Amino acid sequence: MVDALVTAEAQDVADELRSLHGWLTDVQELKGAVGLRESPPPSGALGPLLDALVVALGPAGAATAFATTVIAWLRLRRGDVHIKVTLDDGRSAELSATKVSELDTAALERQVKQLAEMLGAALDETKGIEGK
Repeated sequence: MVDALVTAEAQDVADELRSLHGWLTDVQELKGAVGLRESPPPSGALGPLLDALVVALGPAGAATAFATTVIAWLRLRRGDVHIKVTLDDGRSAELSATKVSELDTAALERQVKQLAEMLGAALDETKGIEGK
């Protein structure tokens, strides 16, 4: 099992993260694996701030489903949205809506494959550690 931390840079980060959360929780391979991470409220605020999503990835199929969903979600964003996916070991991948929406089919498939491979490699390493 590998945790992926998903952060965003956008005009309204919390709304974008909630939207992505909705997309991810609709994916069968990710059911029950997506959570919201909130930070304590700043002084004078009424409640905590949504600052990230945490996705627990198990089998390799979940990594591909996650990557495909993130890319599809980014393609439909309007305005500037920048997503960073960071794994426990510090590896990360960054994607932006502007760059993703401009990709042709082949380039889009490469983006999905690249993100899925990073996640899959981390899962394989975790299996190796657990198997010892």
